[in-house]
Amino acid sequence: MTAHATPLPRVAEDLLRLPPSCGPVRLVAVDGHAGSGKSTFADRLAEALGGAPVLRLDDIASHDELFGWTDRMRQQVILPLSRGETARYETYDWHARRFGPTTRALPPAPVVLVEGVGAGRRALRPFLARLLWMELPREEAWGRGRHRDGAVQSDFWDGWEPAERRHFAEDPSRPFAQSLVRQWRKGYEVLQGPNGTDTQRQSVTQSDGPEAVC
Repeated sequence: MTAHATPLPRVAEDLLRLPPSCGPVRLVAVDGHAGSGKSTFADRLAEALGGAPVLRLDDIASHDELFGWTDRMRQQVILPLSRGETARYETYDWHARRFGPTTRALPPAPVVLVEGVGAGRRALRPFLARLLWMELPREEAWGRGRHRDGAVQSDFWDGWEPAERRHFAEDPSRPFAQSLVRQWRKGYEVLQGPNGTDTQRQSVTQSDGPEAVC
């Protein structure tokens, strides 16, 4: 892995060289199965981008609409960003089971990251500059997620797993990903995805990376 190692900022530089995809914004999706490490990777990529905004789909989805948030995403996020305006969206409180009262601002930065299951769905792909897929098998990712959330969230996971299975059966993201991301002990390996055109394999290392999960 070290033979072709590049720092994570190299990936950020590659993203910044892409043409804007949503008004002045390069909208970049980080998709994958629940528990696959999307949030951690998005946070580290955002840092490499100098503090890029991150939209977490957990703030857009809800108990009643695990995947039925497309219209809300379009109206509150996509349309304002496409006009070069700051998007403002209500966030969902998973404990109170309602939206608000918190509203978050998402500025039209050069790169805006969208992370969450379904970030690369069909309805969003026309607005994406790049789709990255966390390459971790479904059952392994779900096992990590259940372990992370503990027994208190067991009922939620029992409902989530069939919902995610149905979503990706009807609207898969991975076949359209330009990049696949694998997590290793000290960083991430970024490979050409099914829809990628790059021929160079990149290994992204970090001194303080997580334990190996592959």
